[in-house]
Amino acid sequence: MKAILSGNEAVARGCYEYGLHVATAYPGTPSTEILENISQYSEIYSEWSPNEKVAFEVAMGATFEGARTLVAMKHVGLNVAADPFVSMSFIGAPGGFIVVSADDPGMHSSQNEQDNRYYAKFAAYPCLDPSDSQEAKDFVGSALDISVRFDTPVLFRMTTRICHAKGVVELGERKEYEIRGFESDIRKFVVLPSHGRLRHPMVVERLNKLREFAETTDLNTIEKGSSGIGVITNGVAYQYVKEIMPEASVLKLGMCYPLPLQKIRSFAGGVERLFVVEELEPFIEEQLRAEGIACEGKRYWSNLGELNPEIVEAGFAAAGILKSAPAAPQKEEVIPRPPVFCPGCPHRGLYYSLNKLKALVTTDIGCYTLGVLPPLSAGHTCVEMGASIGVAAGMAKTRGDGRGIVATIGDSTFLHSGMTGLLNTVSNGAGITVVIADNRITAMTGGQQHPGSGKTLAGNPGIQVDLPAVCRALGANNIREVDTYNLEEVQTVLREEMDKDELSVVITTRPCVLYPSENRKKYKEPIFQVDPEKCIGCKACFKVSCPAIGESDEKTAKGLPKTYIDELLCTGCSVCSQVCPTGAIQRIE
Repeated sequence: MKAILSGNEAVARGCYEYGLHVATAYPGTPSTEILENISQYSEIYSEWSPNEKVAFEVAMGATFEGARTLVAMKHVGLNVAADPFVSMSFIGAPGGFIVVSADDPGMHSSQNEQDNRYYAKFAAYPCLDPSDSQEAKDFVGSALDISVRFDTPVLFRMTTRICHAKGVVELGERKEYEIRGFESDIRKFVVLPSHGRLRHPMVVERLNKLREFAETTDLNTIEKGSSGIGVITNGVAYQYVKEIMPEASVLKLGMCYPLPLQKIRSFAGGVERLFVVEELEPFIEEQLRAEGIACEGKRYWSNLGELNPEIVEAGFAAAGILKSAPAAPQKEEVIPRPPVFCPGCPHRGLYYSLNKLKALVTTDIGCYTLGVLPPLSAGHTCVEMGASIGVAAGMAKTRGDGRGIVATIGDSTFLHSGMTGLLNTVSNGAGITVVIADNRITAMTGGQQHPGSGKTLAGNPGIQVDLPAVCRALGANNIREVDTYNLEEVQTVLREEMDKDELSVVITTRPCVLYPSENRKKYKEPIFQVDPEKCIGCKACFKVSCPAIGESDEKTAKGLPKTYIDELLCTGCSVCSQVCPTGAIQRIE
């Protein structure tokens, strides 16, 4: 049987077919759909964890019990899980262990475009790199086989195009594997310095065996061509090379670390010119040059952004392989559509108010990061998950005063890595205002559950974390809750707390209007319309940055366009009506 699957769906199917027992993750684009699809298979226990480090540790415990296990995250998530990731190399993987890193060349939804193949080299993991959906499924089985055979965790590197592009996949039946249980071995599982010194030589020996394996595995294949051009490539870049250079000989590296150097030397000896086509960093090229293998690569293809057929073609043209560079494609005139808050988003009232109060805002990773953009323009720093509170505390300590400094952070991000920042702020007495924008869901990545949402990945009832209680337990005494649909309340509370050089925590209480569906039903309000007789075209309502608000064809006496509200988009949040100076925006009864 065949099916059309995205790479993420194919990985999930591979987990089912190859007998996976446990899967964990923290959602992050482009990896999110892996766990969402795994959760559909009752044979596999799956969970969202509070952050990537915890997800890694839960998966690690499962494989210690002999379970076939996978943990998934986006590339920056592996930074969060780097501590157990490196130690796991010394321990091994008794049941089989896959670490999915979904890299994001081009930064479609990320703050950087790091190349996590270097993590494999750094921690001595074998690294598999599928080039389509079929391989994404099949390589799950290969990764588990390698993991069990060599007692090693395996880095399974995906990229945005492989994660989200769809292809035809041949499906199979599930294979069952026994969970043999934990077998105590203090020197293996207790990572003391004395034990680490014993384990490190084993890691080196294992890597040597993996190098031998890389020479013979069918994960690394040679496709003979009719020209004297040879190309070494991997991942989605393989697809572009085959399209642009069909007559070239190609060495496709499905296992990109450790490299099959003997096979590469033999391949290089049979071609006139050898190219390396890879996205982001010169990971393969650097290793070949270090081994004295002449090759060309980043001279023609930048390490900035993702590749595509046009870029690959231009590189070969610059190298003199193709007769001329391709003509630049004609750009379509497309109306810009910058990201904005959804209609009725509870974050809108918060950031409108922060702008109005001229707060210095250190914000965080989530939907609310959009508050930085015009016209809300209420955000001055954003670095990584959980950083906002620590950054604000550092600013306050440097200034000697925390007045006017506000750290904003979402509920999922606070539970991910913000609690320690708040604890530090309490411990060291930074007088900042912390705003937890609690919309009850991990909205930015599509509405995934977390410990504060009250449900599990499978949709079963769970414990809903009491955020005010958590903050009190961490030592924050001044805690206030506000409804962001009430601008007067929000601005009054924020003004009062920002005027103090004392730590305060403000928690917003409006849930996301999109997830889950019962929230939208519960909070659905009558929608609004504009009275054209009262509208003066002042555009005050535009400052709340709602997609439901636009210019009408009607003009004021001064020739200014009046406002209209799209009734299909309006959710009835009332924020626009609260900023209208003439009362022109009214509810439709």
